[in-house]
Amino acid sequence: MDLGKDAQTMGYWLTEQEYRTLSYALERLIPADEQTPGAIQAGVADYVDMLLGAFCFDPPRIWAKGPTSGRYGGQPAFGEFHELSALDELAWRIRIEGSKGIPEREFNGAVTGLQESYRQGLAALGDDFCEIDAQAQDERLRAHPEFTALLYEHACEGMYGAPEYGGNKDLIGWRSIGFAGDVQPRGWSDNEVTSR
Repeated sequence: MDLGKDAQTMGYWLTEQEYRTLSYALERLIPADEQTPGAIQAGVADYVDMLLGAFCFDPPRIWAKGPTSGRYGGQPAFGEFHELSALDELAWRIRIEGSKGIPEREFNGAVTGLQESYRQGLAALGDDFCEIDAQAQDERLRAHPEFTALLYEHACEGMYGAPEYGGNKDLIGWRSIGFAGDVQPRGWSDNEVTSR
């Protein structure tokens, strides 16, 4: 499989090798076929990389602003992100970075963050993951069910979430399932609501 022009190493948090392994693993979970795009075409690895590196941005890429994306009129406000309150920042840093032995992050005990989960999970898949055949890739993914479940959750988010978060490139995920996406301020007509 060639990552080609459909995958672009963003380099926000993942190393180049981690990004490559992640791309191949995500493609095993949401593969492309003749009719539908896969995770690589949708930029799902970019979504994961941006989530893991959310605090590399100012403001952090946690919550997009709104109320409109500009796709159906209105301002393209989804492209900007909210400043986080101190409590929100603490909660998201714990979730993404983990507690890291920092006392104010360990009020409920030690927490393994998404960054560490991904670093360990991708390493467990092996540096040769991109070179082995699809069956061997699937076997390695099955050998790490907890990490594969995390991958799948983020694969779905990156495939079908708002593209401002890094995935669903060119609205590929939405188009593949016939979803118009966010339609504000246009909204839905009575006919659209009742005919579905």
